[in-house]
Amino acid sequence: MIIGNKEFKDRGKTYIMGILNVTPDSFSDGGRFMDADSALFHVDQMIKDGCDIVDIGAESTRPGFVPVSEVEELERLIEPLRAIKEHFDIPVSVDTYKPGVAKTVIIEGADMINDIRGLRFEESMAKVIAEGDVAYCVMHNRPMSEPYKNLIFDVINDIKENLDIAKRYGILDEKLIIDPGIGFGKSHEQNLVMLKHVDELSGFNRPLMIGTSRKSVIGKTLDLPVDQREEGTCATTAYAVMKGCSFVRVHDVRANKRVIDMTEAILKSDE
Repeated sequence: MIIGNKEFKDRGKTYIMGILNVTPDSFSDGGRFMDADSALFHVDQMIKDGCDIVDIGAESTRPGFVPVSEVEELERLIEPLRAIKEHFDIPVSVDTYKPGVAKTVIIEGADMINDIRGLRFEESMAKVIAEGDVAYCVMHNRPMSEPYKNLIFDVINDIKENLDIAKRYGILDEKLIIDPGIGFGKSHEQNLVMLKHVDELSGFNRPLMIGTSRKSVIGKTLDLPVDQREEGTCATTAYAVMKGCSFVRVHDVRANKRVIDMTEAILKSDE
């Protein structure tokens, strides 16, 4: 698939989406990259470490997060987005579930929208993506009040509904990435099961993205605080490579890049 001016293989290679949070309250690195200079420095380092896509988020989506207005989200996003596009030749994704924000950042040069809610929550996002002709990562999510009868079966059906909406609005298949939504609308045990069976989503014939970096599924499993979850993150990255996932979304690019390279070398050793 094409994201920005870069081509990414749909199969056989795992790419890194590096996280840039321009938020004061992100669970992991809130407040560190709020101004353009610090954001550019961090992006430069991520690129040197092996980042393939930069994902900018301007609203924390940690459990219990306080939503911000479209105006405030855009105030946080526009300056670093413009600066990154000016200084670096790398695709830029924007992490937002708001159609109004998505429309504006696409005009400003965003190459991809990474939507934690998906089209089942906000169908009008589909129109924005189709008109903007950008890549779109649709994450699986559902309210915790909507229980699962069979986790994997229900997730597959929910994703199918998202893809049906995308097709109805004219979003091309080659623009779509699927994220199973680790940490969203699932219990700790369900997150582990979803990771274990992520390859069951390969039937959609679209690239899969895993986002587990420093999340509570790792913290609860290993009983570790957020600043000690990198080894757990790297373990999920190795597993994602083995399961054929095309993208991992991470904070620590260098460590995860090394894990990907080593895991891919092992998998290709008998070819």
